[in-house]
Amino acid sequence: MATTIESRTKEIADNVTKNNALLSRLKEKGNIKTFSGGSVIFQELSFAQNGNTGYYSGYDLLPVAAQDVLSAAQYAIKQAAAPIIISGLEMLQNSGKEQMIDLMDGRLAVGEASMYNLLAGGVYADGTGSGGKEITGLGAAVPLSPVTGTYGGIDRAVWTFWRNQVTDTAGITAATIQQSWNTQWAKQVRGMDRPDLIIVDSVTWAIYMQSLQAIQRFTSPTKGNLGFPSVAFMDADVVLDGGIGGFCPGGTAFFLNTNYLFWRPHADRNMVPLAPNKRYALNQDAEVQILAWAGNLTTSGAQFQGRWDNN
Repeated sequence: MATTIESRTKEIADNVTKNNALLSRLKEKGNIKTFSGGSVIFQELSFAQNGNTGYYSGYDLLPVAAQDVLSAAQYAIKQAAAPIIISGLEMLQNSGKEQMIDLMDGRLAVGEASMYNLLAGGVYADGTGSGGKEITGLGAAVPLSPVTGTYGGIDRAVWTFWRNQVTDTAGITAATIQQSWNTQWAKQVRGMDRPDLIIVDSVTWAIYMQSLQAIQRFTSPTKGNLGFPSVAFMDADVVLDGGIGGFCPGGTAFFLNTNYLFWRPHADRNMVPLAPNKRYALNQDAEVQILAWAGNLTTSGAQFQGRWDNN
C-alpha cells in the first residue's frame, strides 16, 4: 500500500489542485511553492515605498538613507492525514495480484477523495477549526471584519496595508448586483493589479446569472475544461463553488487577486505516505498507511483581496 501511494504521489498532489478553482489558478500562475523546513512558513511582502524616491535637478544631492521596505508574514504549518486501513481478512480474500491491486486502488481512491474535500474546505477556513489545526484559509485572509485581529503574525489594527477590502450589504438582487460588484471591484484596483478570480456560492451565482443577458455571457474555456462552471465579470473568472459539496460561504463572493496568494505545501509532506514500510496495528490483524500533507495557504498582499457579503 505504501508503494502504491508513493508511486501516485505527484498524481495525488495534482488532483488536489484540480479539485479546487483557487488552487487550480494558483497552479497555473506558479504560485504553488513548497518549503523545506523551519518552524513557520515565511511569505515575503512589501509594506512601504522607498522613501528616497523623488525628483531632482542638476547637481542636487540624492538621498541614500537605508530603507526598510520588506518584511515577511508568518504562517503556522498545518497538517492533514487520511489513514487507509486493510484488514488481514481482506488481504486473504484479495490475495491474488489483480484483486489486491483493485482493493488498494479502491481504498486509496476513497482516501484521496477525502483529502481533496478536506483541503478544499480548508481553503475557506479561518484556521480556528479542529482546535486551531485547520488551514488558515480565506476566512482568515479575507474576513468580513478586516480592521482587527492578527493574520500572518501582522496586527491589522496597526497596519492598514494588511486589511482586505469589504462590501457588506444585504438584499442585493439581479437588478443591483452588477453595480454593487463595480463598487467592490474599484476598491481593489491599483494600476495593473486587479482581481482575476471571483468565487461565489450557489445563491450569489444564481443572482449574478440572472443579471446577465445572453449576449453578455462569456465563458472561460480554460476553467470549463477543468470542470468549473464560470462566466466573466470585467476580465475575471466568476466561478461557482456551491451546489453539492460546495464550500464557499452562503451569500458570499471572494474577489481574489491570485498574484498575491500562495499554496505552500512542505516539500517532503505533499500527499505522501508517512512511512515507507508497512504499519501493523498492535492488537488487530490490519495494515495501516497514512496519506499525509502539511503546509498552509498564504498571502503577500491582503489589501488586494476582497469579500462581498449579501447577508
